Amino acid sequence: MNTYLIVKWLHILSSVVLVGTGFGTAFYLFFANRSGVVAAQAVVSRLVVRADWWFTTPAIVLQPATGLWLMHLMGLPLSTPWIVWTLALYGMAGVCWIPVVWLQLRMTAMAQAAHASGQELPALYWRYARWWECLGYPAFVAMLAIFYLMVAKPDL
Repeated sequence: MNTYLIVKWLHILSSVVLVGTGFGTAFYLFFANRSGVVAAQAVVSRLVVRADWWFTTPAIVLQPATGLWLMHLMGLPLSTPWIVWTLALYGMAGVCWIPVVWLQLRMTAMAQAAHASGQELPALYWRYARWWECLGYPAFVAMLAIFYLMVAKPDL
């Protein structure tokens, strides 16, 4: 197996981990929030944060590293239009993801505290949950557009 195929495999695998983990954890926290069961929200939010650190964060680092390496191996300039759009969309997804991580950490702390004390979740939790959702939608749309650009490599 040559270097190009190894780097391409790492790039594809890390994209699957990035989007798959993001979508999967978002799915579970979305529905845990709608369950109204504070214990479920405490457990799921803690596991979402853990999955982000263990899986999403390494994939976030691998994606641009392997993407730039593939560009070099393919002899593509950074100014290639589909690559410019891919990088812009990846940056936009990152701008959404950074506050999502902060929100998840706060939501987890609130859910843990509410569960430990037998209290309801505070109104701030629900405000953070709405922001968490609102930031997640454009990030996922951006990632789907990136998949299209990487596969189709359109002349823009």
